[in-house]
Amino acid sequence: MDNVEQPDGQKTLGFFAQFALWSSLGVGLLVLNGGALLVPALSLGEAIGAIIVGTVIGSILLGFVAWVGARQGKATMALLRPVLGNWGSTVPSFFNIVQLVGWGAFEILVMAQVADTLSRSYWGWSNLLVWKIGFALIVTLMAVGGPLVMAREWLGKYAIWAVYASTLWITWYLLTHYNLGKLLARPGEGGMSFWTAVDLVVAMPISWLPLVADYARFSTRPRQAFWGTSVGFALTNAWFFTLGAFFILAHPTNNIPTAILALSGGGLALLFILIDETDNAFADIYSAAVSLHNIWAAWTERTLAALLGFVCFLAAVIIPQTQYETFLLLIGSFFVPLFGLLAADTLLSWQKQTHPEASKNVAWGAVGVWLLGIISYQAISRWLPEIGASLPSFLITLVLQLGNHWLGKRVNFAPQIASN
Repeated sequence: MDNVEQPDGQKTLGFFAQFALWSSLGVGLLVLNGGALLVPALSLGEAIGAIIVGTVIGSILLGFVAWVGARQGKATMALLRPVLGNWGSTVPSFFNIVQLVGWGAFEILVMAQVADTLSRSYWGWSNLLVWKIGFALIVTLMAVGGPLVMAREWLGKYAIWAVYASTLWITWYLLTHYNLGKLLARPGEGGMSFWTAVDLVVAMPISWLPLVADYARFSTRPRQAFWGTSVGFALTNAWFFTLGAFFILAHPTNNIPTAILALSGGGLALLFILIDETDNAFADIYSAAVSLHNIWAAWTERTLAALLGFVCFLAAVIIPQTQYETFLLLIGSFFVPLFGLLAADTLLSWQKQTHPEASKNVAWGAVGVWLLGIISYQAISRWLPEIGASLPSFLITLVLQLGNHWLGKRVNFAPQIASN
């Protein structure tokens, strides 16, 4: 395994490049669908509150991992090697590849469905398979090209401005054509607690945690990586979650793209959002390649990106669309505790202490702590959903890992004390 470190000459992404990348990744049709899950179970006011709280929590975690990645110049899965051991880090790498292939296939499917809706509405032509093939090719070529070109050239100069314009247009249209006060006054129907809604919102930025250092390692400074990532993602993630909730209440439908298309000028706005959606699938495929490279370095990241792009296409064709809410909560249960481990390791490194199991192939103590964190997340989600599972499981894992380190020091020192 290599270190996946970036030489200083490749650290060329400043604050705006990171801001453009992550504000673009915070935009998405899947984010709109996520907002739609919150209502009418919650009132619009409660949903907006959950969106703000969840976005702040998730975006700070994103910024933290970006800061660590920029500081060490390593991809996310490489950051976990001192925590879980060289071979231990292959476990989250494997889970990350699985979830990223799932996301990549999901993105290709959604983009194909939206493009098919547009072509059927304007040209009377429909062929979902052709659209899947087309988008799979586009995003795979983007992944092979890598993040430097994507962030500096495509997103920073063109795509992000188009999506900002279309989002402003949709927001203005909704605010001027629907009674916001009336929608805010409508009570929630129940069936979801406030903190369960927060968990659903947190799950969106959490799904990006295993990817964030893959791009932050190219940052010029750790501070720019933190602020560019966290502020950029928080801005658009909260915006699109809120728009999704607004859409469902103002224009009841099970198909948000159709609802956007029904707006005056909605076709152009939907086209811009669709174009921007390609960067989400690009990130899924590229980071899946980086994670696979952490396990198997025999092939280059570009070759692996081409292979995984094809796998995502096959999955988009074969696998049926599953429950989105369940998928989001499952992602949170694996990765929130994992980055509690990384937070503990970072705190210990500030004290110039070495993790007791850093040199081992598998740090079994840390793996055990991670498993306990996953169990705590699932238990809280099931039996105490009203308090939310994200923050408690993160803190539980962090504290347990600090205790694991302390216990390891005590065990290591015991023979030395006895000999004296």
